[in-house]
Amino acid sequence: MAKVAFLGLGVMGYPMAGHLSKAGHEVTVYNRTASKAEAWASEFGGSHAATPKAAADGAEFVMSCVGNDDDLRSVCLGDDGAFAGMSDGTAFVDHTTVSAKVTRELYAAASDQGIGFVDAPISGGQAGAENGVLSVMCGGDEDVFARAEPVIDAYARICRRIGDSGAGQMTKMCNQIAIAGLVQGLSEALHFAEKAGLDGRAVVEVISQGAAGSWQMSNRYETMIDDEFNHGFAVDWMRKDLGICLDTADEVGASLPVTALVDQFYKDVQKLGGGRWDTSSLIKRLRAMG
Repeated sequence: MAKVAFLGLGVMGYPMAGHLSKAGHEVTVYNRTASKAEAWASEFGGSHAATPKAAADGAEFVMSCVGNDDDLRSVCLGDDGAFAGMSDGTAFVDHTTVSAKVTRELYAAASDQGIGFVDAPISGGQAGAENGVLSVMCGGDEDVFARAEPVIDAYARICRRIGDSGAGQMTKMCNQIAIAGLVQGLSEALHFAEKAGLDGRAVVEVISQGAAGSWQMSNRYETMIDDEFNHGFAVDWMRKDLGICLDTADEVGASLPVTALVDQFYKDVQKLGGGRWDTSSLIKRLRAMG
């Protein structure tokens, strides 16, 4: 068992840190809102710290799951950042979905201090985090990943190194690109069924068993039919991720026409007041159009 710090206790990080504690690791948490860190420590029996540096002090592994590039920089760098509290030979594992650019920047900064850095974005949503069955896609040095993988396994169904630093984030971009098209397709199918007077549940019961089946269909169709959108990853966060995908596509020369279109559809959902709705709310846009 390892001494671990976990930075960021949102809907994903809170249960992930809990799984680490349940697995027997010695866990210290940090959260920008201190009351949440106190609540976590009370629930899981771990410790909480006032700064990322204090949380990382003495830890063999430091995990993070925060909001965006700037949030990640803020918990890593500076006098109170985690890197300031980490020693040579320790490892930082970042589960945030951020740009490959900031990942490589922090990988270099960590390497200069003798710290390992693994980019390890996650997929599986809040339910995956709570049930400890996340998909974890990693980039970084092989030896650092090999040391970190047994710790990550506390909340992973699959954890795989894809390549060097940044490869994990690039893989997460593939994940978000695929989801965007799938959710739009499912939204259009259910909208069509409604307009055609079909029983949406009966339709999905049949088509989900064939080539149209997907995780999105199996896990989101009922709440989409019921017009409920409080079940996962928010539209605001999806637009952040798709923006990263589109910016990176320009850099690498990839063409993402469907992703660019769906990003604009999510912008329409935001205009409807749905920034905090989950990503399956694309169907709300179609319903609003009549």
